[in-house]
Amino acid sequence: MKTLILFYSTYGHIWKMAEAVAEGTREVGGNEVSIKRVPETLPKELLDQIGATEAQKAFAHVPVATVEELAGYDAIILGVPTRYGSLCGQIQSFLDATGPLWAKGALVGKVGGAFVSTATQHGGQETTIRTAHTALLHHGMVIVGLPYAWQGQTRIDEITGGSPYGASTIAGGKGERQPSENELAGARYQGKHTAEIASKLAAK
Repeated sequence: MKTLILFYSTYGHIWKMAEAVAEGTREVGGNEVSIKRVPETLPKELLDQIGATEAQKAFAHVPVATVEELAGYDAIILGVPTRYGSLCGQIQSFLDATGPLWAKGALVGKVGGAFVSTATQHGGQETTIRTAHTALLHHGMVIVGLPYAWQGQTRIDEITGGSPYGASTIAGGKGERQPSENELAGARYQGKHTAEIASKLAAK
């Protein structure tokens, strides 16, 4: 079985969540896990201006995925920063290029899910994940979220991301907040849960 964690990260928050998701998926035996990023679409001048160039050096070693390779995975989990309550342009652009896979039904029956980051508590985490789900459903994928069996999303003693749609983190308006241990635990749980479902489907 093969699992792909496919992400875009501006300042590293989604990268950290992607690493946690991967940790969870690796807990499932016989699972070959890959972490890859989508191509950058912003010009270098703008990345320099917003302070992303330096931050992205932390995951510059991560290979860039191609659309064609998606068909070779049993599970695909998307990591997406939110932009105005929806997908960031880099992920949307990558998904827009998957038409040839859709035409062949290349992803039908595969398992998919998503995790996100937003600047604020109510910055569109659930709408962004559900937008990602829409694209995956059009490909005929089986959607897996973050069930309430992971009780970290019900805690009220701290500000935290996490919903039944998928793991999430709150980055802060200036990106000053890093994923909490609770948020990373949710990401690990989602990764393991997704891989377990994919493994059961692959065995049939």
